[in-house]
Amino acid sequence: MNDVTRPRILVVGAGFAGVECVRRLERKLAPDEADVTLVTPSAFQLYLPLLPQVASGVLTPQSIAVSLRRSKKYRTRIIPGGAIGVDLKSKVCVVRTITDETVNVSYDYIVLAPGSVTRTFDIPGLTEHAFGMKTLAEAAYIRDHVISQLDLADASHDPAERASRLQFVVVGGGYAGTETAACLQRLTHAAVKRYPRLDPGLFKWHLIDIAPKLMPELGDKLGRSAQEILRRRGIDVSLGVSIAKAGPEEVTFTDGRVVPTRTLIWTAGVVASPLIATLGAETVRGRLAVDTHMALPGHDGVFALGDAAAVPDRAKEEGAICPPTAQHAMRQGKRVADNVIATLRNQPLRPYEHRDLGLVVDLGGTDAVSKPLGIELRGLPAQVVARGYHWSALRTNVAKTRVMTNWLLNAVAGDDFVRTGFQARKAIRLKDFEHTDAYMTPAQVRAYVEGRGGNGPSS
Repeated sequence: MNDVTRPRILVVGAGFAGVECVRRLERKLAPDEADVTLVTPSAFQLYLPLLPQVASGVLTPQSIAVSLRRSKKYRTRIIPGGAIGVDLKSKVCVVRTITDETVNVSYDYIVLAPGSVTRTFDIPGLTEHAFGMKTLAEAAYIRDHVISQLDLADASHDPAERASRLQFVVVGGGYAGTETAACLQRLTHAAVKRYPRLDPGLFKWHLIDIAPKLMPELGDKLGRSAQEILRRRGIDVSLGVSIAKAGPEEVTFTDGRVVPTRTLIWTAGVVASPLIATLGAETVRGRLAVDTHMALPGHDGVFALGDAAAVPDRAKEEGAICPPTAQHAMRQGKRVADNVIATLRNQPLRPYEHRDLGLVVDLGGTDAVSKPLGIELRGLPAQVVARGYHWSALRTNVAKTRVMTNWLLNAVAGDDFVRTGFQARKAIRLKDFEHTDAYMTPAQVRAYVEGRGGNGPSS
């Protein structure tokens, strides 16, 4: 077949789901059977669960960013940009490239795996003053920011300024928030020896969540164990509390407390990528409603998976959907690739089903809580399981070697306090990293594809 007649498969997103899908398509499709295109701003797969360790400096950014071009069977065309709209009727995806050019990409089959964005609420000052923990740039930036607070506090002669720079607030008692608070607290605790002019009593970490329990998915016993570990380290854990408003130098909690701080890290959950809203299709809690084959009902050749899709969880009760976790996304990616190929070859599709392998929470050092296959572990055994799971899930031997080397080096040499220069003089916050205002409405997508809508919203 020539280029004109080959079916065009478009994959949107290079997270766990999108990359696993592309890799399987490359392995199973004959070279002349279809053309595969991937839309992603960055040509790497990010191992999100280890972001807190990048923020704390245990791991280097490159160690958890796996290049998409290392595959021996690599033949996928990569468009460097983000999808900002999809016209299902015309089978066109509108893409904004990293140079802000807006282009139309036609497809015959589309796999939507755009992932999720940080969930925010209408809280005064939140997006202007909070950091997120969703991208590699955010993790690297937060590390620079925290170290800069230590340097600035050490140089300051104002007691009030010192106190505000050495208090840190993390909102979100899920995995991301708990691990972020735990890993960064270890970093600042180690800083006490490196900054002898700073009073150790001024260092204070707050972890707050509106929920009544910390990481409820772990169960009561492990959740309490994690909470006890954090409190033993001096982290102030407040449940049933959130943020009322945020400012550049202080944060007000909903219980009335005002905490002077220059560091607010927001990890209070995620929502499906705004791309899903551009389709004008049925959603379930913001995620695209798909069937057990991860196909969009009523639209041939449209599949969705990962954080952005409400994939039925056949391993649980009726009506349950798969949680937005890496282990589900990776397995969904492989199954959706098989189903795309089956559609191409007029073969029957197979439903997705996977029983959860368990949960792991790395709190740094020898502290961890894990629940592999329902077995509750604490301390060093839990840490071995947590790091073993993450290490085995890394896709390439190069990534595994880098991560293991970083872990060993950190264990032997300890933390360093080098600012790498990511933090510019102009402050950058949550709203500057995720660009959620770049997406079109369904009407804008349709108008643009038909050639009468201009370029849509500006990024």
